[in-house]
Amino acid sequence: MEGIKSKSEDKMKKSLATLGEEFAGIRTGRASAALFEKISVDYYGQSTPLNQVATISVPEARLVVIQPWDKAVINDIEKALQKSELSLNPNNDGKVIRINIPPLTEERRKELVKTAKNVAEKYRVAMRNIRRDANDELKKKLKSSEITEDQEKQAVDHIQKMTDNYINDINKKLESKEKEIMEI
Repeated sequence: MEGIKSKSEDKMKKSLATLGEEFAGIRTGRASAALFEKISVDYYGQSTPLNQVATISVPEARLVVIQPWDKAVINDIEKALQKSELSLNPNNDGKVIRINIPPLTEERRKELVKTAKNVAEKYRVAMRNIRRDANDELKKKLKSSEITEDQEKQAVDHIQKMTDNYINDINKKLESKEKEIMEI
């Protein structure tokens, strides 16, 4: 029974961490190195994550500077950035790439909030699925007389509270992301 609870909690923690990573990839009006986590560069025939071939820094709120460790790869980095769905315009001076993050339009902000809400809902559903799986396991244990009805009820209540807490965390993260997106 404790195994079911801890396994469920581990799954919920991992889901919440993954949500944070997905939210980090949603562009806001300010510069962030996290925007570039999913971008890969063709590095000597290998698809390599951008952060493994360059230093990504954010010296100002609307500026990102990407400094490749190997100057030969700077054009490949620029191409990868132009192909990405971030729709940013990199400026290459031969040594570093500077990217100005333009302010988002009101319409684009609303689209991004909608995207964030959809992502959050996907994770709320994932939490409920984890709860359902745990409850199903508890019912099987009850049927096979491994646990008593009281133990099953206590475990179900515990898992429900845990689910409510994680869904609450998702809602807080969503609220925070919405504020970040709507900031001008």
